[in-house]
Amino acid sequence: MTLLVLLTVLAIAVLVAELAVYLFVVGSQLTRVASQLEACAELVWKIKHNAETIEPGVEQINKTGRVIAGALPLLYGMAEGIVVGATYEPAPEAPSVPARPAMTRRRTRLHEAVGYAPDG
Repeated sequence: MTLLVLLTVLAIAVLVAELAVYLFVVGSQLTRVASQLEACAELVWKIKHNAETIEPGVEQINKTGRVIAGALPLLYGMAEGIVVGATYEPAPEAPSVPARPAMTRRRTRLHEAVGYAPDG
């Protein structure tokens, strides 16, 4: 065999070995991805199962929301009627002059009750 044929066979063998290693690495990565996708699929099925029990409650909430949305124009009209009848009146201003006492000298009535008159 000539040297050229020997080098060609050697290059083909190295190429096949590299392809085998590459396919092994890609296969192991795909196996890891497949196991993680399986775990994700189980979680999705659990979420779907839990959501099935919630769905009737959501339908009831939506039904109640539609009833409330339908009543809003009526409530708005009633509120407008209430506001029209109410008028705002500001509080009266406090007097600027302080209040004067009713008498110049304060006296007690207890003295009169016992018969004592200090003024005479």
